[in-house]
This record gives sequence, structure tokens and C-alpha cells, in this order.
Amino acid sequence: MTRPNTGPLAGITVVEMGQLIAGPFCGQLLGDMGADVIKLEPPGEIGKGGGDPMRVWGRGDPPLWWEVIARNKRAVSCNLRLAQGQQLARDLIAKADILIENFRPGTLEKWGLAPETLHAANPGLIIVRVSGYGQSGPYSARAGFGGIGEAMGGWRAIVGDPDRPPSRMGVSIGDSLAATYGALGALAALNHRHATGQGQIVDSALYESVLQVMESLVPDYAALGHVRERSGSLLQGIAPSNVYPCRDGDYLIGANQDTVFGRLCAAMGRPELAQDPRYDNHVARGMHQAELDALIGEWTQTLTVQELENKMVAAGVPAGRLYRPQDMLDDPHFQARDAIIGLAHPRWGEVKMQNVVPKLSVTPGSVRRRAPERIGQDNEAVYGELLGLDAEALAGLKARGII
Repeated sequence: MTRPNTGPLAGITVVEMGQLIAGPFCGQLLGDMGADVIKLEPPGEIGKGGGDPMRVWGRGDPPLWWEVIARNKRAVSCNLRLAQGQQLARDLIAKADILIENFRPGTLEKWGLAPETLHAANPGLIIVRVSGYGQSGPYSARAGFGGIGEAMGGWRAIVGDPDRPPSRMGVSIGDSLAATYGALGALAALNHRHATGQGQIVDSALYESVLQVMESLVPDYAALGHVRERSGSLLQGIAPSNVYPCRDGDYLIGANQDTVFGRLCAAMGRPELAQDPRYDNHVARGMHQAELDALIGEWTQTLTVQELENKMVAAGVPAGRLYRPQDMLDDPHFQARDAIIGLAHPRWGEVKMQNVVPKLSVTPGSVRRRAPERIGQDNEAVYGELLGLDAEALAGLKARGII
């Protein structure tokens, strides 16, 4: 399956050497926006040292997660533990605009792929390096996965109920954040290269990417001595903003802004609450958060989810259902915006997955190609097109275990 490439990164070549989540998700983001992403994997049997471990992660055979994170990519094989494989990688990277890697710091250098070596052959190369702790500092050589970055960046300590151990999200948010900031850095570096021709290193650390979204956690402590703690389903001091029970389910209401709270009170048939000194401003509502939530919950329990939604929409109060996958597939707004698309697949018939985000009005990104099924399935096309290697040369590399 191939579709026209209308994305703003059309013409940009990316070599993705990353594995698991952070590096590959960075590659997915750039590929969605039109880049030609060449995924470099170790040769061998899938699940036994060959290929990205993501080929066997998740549910399904092949795993459906792979169909998302490896979309819009061409797959080549290359054994980076052999000198000839390292040279093949250097030759390929010399033709690229962006390199993505998420190995432990020092690994590229060990393979003869240090940034200074790569920049000597390709001065305009942008090298996105995603790691647990960054490329410098006393912890840089440590192994680091997304969950470790979430813990060090402050996320894990404040997620969950206050009377229970710290919890986590049901997705690998630390990896995804580091990948997203890596992609953002790559785009900023591309703009600099357009002006100067100079490439550079984008150093995206997992813990710093998590820290970046922690709002005022650090200044609140540094200036005020306040330590944010776990608060369950609510944000401490932001009220009302919570999940409330209905007769047939739960519903999220966010009415913490003064005028919006007034509209919620009117919808409840309790307009006087907006003038009550306990609730008439943001700070007061935060101080009386528990009793306000209880009061709203008493009202919502008298309604079905649909009845409550009708009232919230009519009143202009931000609110919404807690969606499950079937809700997303059935929802007319998802459908109208093509938020979920279907890709033809020989095993599954069609794979439903999230579409490209964000939407661009002139040069929209797209899902043009399904995930590569085989390790090295594009060796002939990529190595032939970029490096001029013919069938005989590729056969020789394969015989020596290089591809």
C-alpha cells in the first residue's frame, strides 16, 4: 500500500536506528509528516535477536502495535556489530538528513559512528539522540527506560490515589514524550540547517522530557516549599474538575473557570451556588473542593450519561464521556475528522489506527505505507537507490551476515 506524499517533510531522508519505543516513535512522527524513514534493523530471526523487539511486542500476530509505530517506514537490515556493517551504515547515513538513535550513550561511538565521524562525511546531518539521562552528566551511561524517566522527572510520584503506592499511565508516556521532543528538536535543527547548512545533535533525555510537562511542580517547591502529592482523579485546588457518577456510568466535567462554573450551577438548577462565598472564585472553590465535588456528584447520580451530556452541551460546559475504543470507532466527530483510519493488511484485512496529528491545511501528513513485514524487505530498493549496490553486492553482504 502506498499513497501520495503531500507532507511538509517530503524529500527528507531519515535513518532510524532506534529500537523499542522512543526512537521508533520519533521516526513515526517524522514519517507521518512525509519523511522517507529508513528503519535499520539487525539481521536474523524475528524475536531471536533479529529486528526491532517491537515486532513481537503487544497483542496479535504480528503485533498490532508494530503496524502503528513502523508505518511509513522502509526496512533494511545491517549488522552493526561487524566492521563491514558499520561501514554500510556510515555510507547510508552519509546520504541522510536525519539520524535517529536511542541506544545507551557511547554505543554509537563504540560502533565507529560517533557524531564527529558522521559529520565529517555529512556536515548537514542532524543526529537525534534519545536516552534515559542525556548524553552528558554523571548518570548518562546508565540504562534508562521510559518508566525510569517518568520517576526521575516527577511524574510517577504524583500519579495515583494518596493512600496507595504511585501508579502509572497505561501507556509508555515517558518514551513518547522524549520521542516527541526529539522530533521537535529535529525540525528546529532543520530550520537552522536551511539557513547555515550546518547539522547538529539533538539530545533528548527521557527524564527531562517528562520534567518539561510537570507544570509548576519545581517552582512551587523552590519558592513556596509546596510538595505536590498524589490526589487521585482530581487536580488539587482545581475545582470542579473531576469524574462524576451517573446512573449508568461516569462523566468528566471541567468547570473550574468562574463563568463556566456559573453555567454549570444554572444547569444544575442551583444558580445561587455561583454566588456562595465558598464557591464564587477559583481559590475558594479549591479550598472547598471535596464538598463541591460531593454536591455535584449527588446531582449527576440522578441522571444518565446521555442526559447529563445533553445538559452540559446546552449549557456550554466543557465535559465529556470516558471513551473506550468502540466509542471512538462509533463517534461521528472521530469519523468527520478522520481521527481513525483503516489500513489494508494481509493478516487482519484492515487495521484501524490513529491518524496523523496535527492536521496541516496546505501540506497534510499521511499514512502512505503499512509497516514492513520482513526484516530487510527493502534492502534492494534502498541500498540500490542510495548506495548503488546491485544484486550481486547485496548477495555478498548477505552471505557474510552483514545484512
